[in-house]
Amino acid sequence: MFDALSDRLRDVLSRLTGHGRVTEDDVDAAMREVRLALLEADVNYKVVKDFVARVRERAVGAEVLDSLNAGQQVIKIVHEELTALLGAGDRTFRLVGQPAVVALVGLQGSGKTTSAAKLARHLVRQGRQPLLVAADPYRPAAIEQVLALGRSLGIPTFDAPPGTPVVKIAEGGIAQAKRTGRDVVILDTAGRLTIDEALMAEIRDVAAAVKPSETLLVVDAMTGQEAVAVAQAFGQAVPLTGLLLTKIDGDARGGAALSISAVTGLAVKFLGTGEKTDALEVFHPDRLAGRILGMGDVLTLIERAQDNLDAAAAQKAAEKLRKNAFTLEDFLEQMQQVKKMGPLDQLIGLIPGMGGMAKEAQGALERGELKRVEAIILSMTPQERSDPSLLNASRRRRIATGSGTTLPDVNRLIKQFAEMQKVMRMVAKGGGRRPPITIGR
Repeated sequence: MFDALSDRLRDVLSRLTGHGRVTEDDVDAAMREVRLALLEADVNYKVVKDFVARVRERAVGAEVLDSLNAGQQVIKIVHEELTALLGAGDRTFRLVGQPAVVALVGLQGSGKTTSAAKLARHLVRQGRQPLLVAADPYRPAAIEQVLALGRSLGIPTFDAPPGTPVVKIAEGGIAQAKRTGRDVVILDTAGRLTIDEALMAEIRDVAAAVKPSETLLVVDAMTGQEAVAVAQAFGQAVPLTGLLLTKIDGDARGGAALSISAVTGLAVKFLGTGEKTDALEVFHPDRLAGRILGMGDVLTLIERAQDNLDAAAAQKAAEKLRKNAFTLEDFLEQMQQVKKMGPLDQLIGLIPGMGGMAKEAQGALERGELKRVEAIILSMTPQERSDPSLLNASRRRRIATGSGTTLPDVNRLIKQFAEMQKVMRMVAKGGGRRPPITIGR
């Protein structure tokens, strides 16, 4: 979502770091471009004006401009102010009560139902025992969607007979949770295509009846500044405690995500980063600011690895690498492990200094390069994966046909893997430079 903004900001700020000494004119020129970049990204005008003013005020201070690393100091200031902009409001996620009640509210199509399932899965990982409540009796198949998501995750659900008032559904879900020992109730409430008084009245009634410890507004981040207006309208009707932004992986300009907390005072507590039920992140403003400025986000990368990678398999692969016994079978297994962590372009964007390569990674995915590599290895026999020296011309032709690729594709992969093995031998012996390795191109 922030690719275009990130590219612009990195370009502007990188010019400052190449200056050595930085003058007030340099800062003013950079701030004009930062201002334009933020406005083009659909960030609220007043938010942009205040942000640029704060950065400039700090950046033109004598102790910054007189320093030898003034460009780096300005980048640090931009990062701190961007973090403050994103981090408005109280981001504490409170689960109070037996059971604690979390109500998800928002317009239809914002992603409430999927977000309810994502949040339930997240809470299970935290050691909680959630119950999903289908409290949207209006949207066709809404109840069935909640039940299906609950079954797929192994999380119990509650629904009521047709015609049951929404308040009664919520109260019934809480009673069910108490009977079955569930400690969190997640209400997937009804939405509308537009904000209307009937929707707001219903949400007010539910809030008054069950007193949620958290009432999260689910907002589609791709709707631009309309998302800010939606948040303001819901905030006037019901005591919201925070925001859950969905579709943060989309290709919209991202201005709403940057503006919404500053304008409404509501904290973003979670980000929906994809369609799968594990694509939910706790929101950390400093981490997102780092991603936008191309500084990476190592902590999120580590958390994804801990959640998705098999530690024993990773240790085994590391040992094989050390002993120069790493095979194509191992390489395939590691590729499949990494795919569990999320889209490749997202992962590369989390590595410090690699943000600019995210588009290149996405391009490789779109060209199908990694799928070709996987298809080629899967078309080999176990013996061939373990010992590529068996791959004579006839075997390579068979693999190309079986994988739907070409003979040059197969030859290229085998050659690149052989080069990688040479590097591993050099590393194992503790000497030599490590040449760059590219698998799949």
